[in-house]
Amino acid sequence: MDERNKPKTSVEIEQPKIECLKERAQWSSQLDFLLACIGNAVGLGNIWRFPYLCYKNGGGAFLIPYLIMLFCGALPVMLLEIGLGQYMSRGGLKSWIICPLFQGIGIATFLMCFLSITYYIVILAWGLYYMYASVAMEIPWGSCFNTWNTYRCASSNEELQKRLCTSEGKYSSSISNGQTLENMSLINVTLHNSLINTTDTNCSMSNVTAVDPAVEFWENHVIQISDSIEDGGGIVPQLAVCLLVMWILVYFCVWRGVKWSGKVVYFTVTFPYVILLILLVRGATLPGAGNGIKYFLSPDFSRLQDAQVWIDGGTQVFFSAAIAIGAMISLGSYNDFHTDFYKHTMIVAGINSGTSFLSGFAVFSVLGFMAHEQNVDIDQVAESGPGLVFIVYPKAVTMMPLPQLWAILFFLMLFLIGIDSGFVMVESVVAHISDMFPRQLYKTKGRMILTAVLCFLWYTMGLSMVSRGGMYVFQLYDYYSASGVVLLWVCFWESIVIGWIFGSEKFNDAIEVMIGYRINKWFHICWKYLTPLVCTGIFAFQLIGFKPLKYNNEYEYPPWAQGFGLMLALVSMCCIPFYVVGKLLSLKGPIKERIKKAIVPKLTKDQISKKSRNKDGALLLQQIET
Repeated sequence: MDERNKPKTSVEIEQPKIECLKERAQWSSQLDFLLACIGNAVGLGNIWRFPYLCYKNGGGAFLIPYLIMLFCGALPVMLLEIGLGQYMSRGGLKSWIICPLFQGIGIATFLMCFLSITYYIVILAWGLYYMYASVAMEIPWGSCFNTWNTYRCASSNEELQKRLCTSEGKYSSSISNGQTLENMSLINVTLHNSLINTTDTNCSMSNVTAVDPAVEFWENHVIQISDSIEDGGGIVPQLAVCLLVMWILVYFCVWRGVKWSGKVVYFTVTFPYVILLILLVRGATLPGAGNGIKYFLSPDFSRLQDAQVWIDGGTQVFFSAAIAIGAMISLGSYNDFHTDFYKHTMIVAGINSGTSFLSGFAVFSVLGFMAHEQNVDIDQVAESGPGLVFIVYPKAVTMMPLPQLWAILFFLMLFLIGIDSGFVMVESVVAHISDMFPRQLYKTKGRMILTAVLCFLWYTMGLSMVSRGGMYVFQLYDYYSASGVVLLWVCFWESIVIGWIFGSEKFNDAIEVMIGYRINKWFHICWKYLTPLVCTGIFAFQLIGFKPLKYNNEYEYPPWAQGFGLMLALVSMCCIPFYVVGKLLSLKGPIKERIKKAIVPKLTKDQISKKSRNKDGALLLQQIET
């Protein structure tokens, strides 16, 4: 639709309650805002997802779809969200009164953020336990002499066969460091005897497969995974404690508002880069590191002919930008009205992408070392997601001198990188609710009580994920609640509303009112054409290629669990069309008149540019009678 031929819409001039607006917190400085945005965007996905996708999808060639999707999709949406938050000076839910018919977008982002933080903090609780376990004299996932180990525990099938086919008193394992029977505890004697007794029945490579001690530590000790989602198995005590500690820390990061959390990010955002650089230098000095980095970057341009490479690039960049969950809108809403957020957004996007590449060097240098030590190809050790963080990297650490030091540094880095994104999502949910009840919740005491109630609720919900069947629940939340399909759905409607209904030119005018100059015309083109097109294309491919969730590609969820997962996705997606229908039904008159009334922005006079006033004349400033 041509901008000039669109019907002109009036603006409902709000008379804001001045006392409430004065009480709404703002950032102490622009650096607070910048660091908070970086902390929100840079998360666990930069460490455990991007490096693997880059390696899998053509190495350096993957940068082509990644950068195209960044400049055509994620970056315009990030700019839109931060700008919208600053323009409306409200969180995700209330900010969409810029087009009241689509306030369902705000509800959708609220629900996505609420569900995402529930399982996100569980990941940090796992990492916290690993950091605690790393303090031991001997790394617990580096040996097979623990109560949770089974007779299959070994670093390779060859080692397992050698051990099972011998009846010597010495436990011939490279991992056990040659411990003799006399040096073992009573528990380990029992384990040793059981190993010897299996010689006759299991002395065959085809009969039994080795399980790495890092895998057994993760599955048998940390999460203590049950056989199915229907077998809850009770709560794992140490994980429940770690989860509680995490929520207490998150609470005290945000309890006093952005003036407090704006100071917390000075440490939680900057210090992980110090650790990451230390890990990178250490990794680069290890044997085989060069091969790992070569695998990471070597371009294979033939992979660009595969549509999945472009889908992976688009999905990763939308995930990594931390958009469509309302957090960027909330962060922008605490800005001064005239903050130059345009430059800040470019910086955030650049640092976010740069961190992904830096993480790739750090991770693949260690994976190259690991492949070198085991004399295997790198594709046999390269993984993404929790498998990289909680199995592969910890296993690599056991092969280094001073493994405790490197394990502590690695999990401390994950903790600091993750907690930023965690408490920003909490801040976003608090902002959503506070803007609904400003008189009560803009005050420090009201905010502290609300934050405490929310953290307790999230902790209670998270307990289902630290039970012995909790991993299955966690995977459902991770796969469905904030999946690529849901993110793209929200990004599509955000672009349509700003690009076509409110008008991208008017939004450019609004940005000019705030920052004093006009931004690049490219973003006007993206909001109207390119971003909706990118979102639609990836959305369609993901729907066509959708496969029901499986745990470890083996365990199939029962139908009721798959239904619950789909509900987690649909509960957010349905908010947008349902709100549109509900809003139109609540108005009176012919359908055309209802739509006209429902898309009238609710703005203050200060939010309307002189250019827009002159262009639309008195009609633009007409107050709507209700």
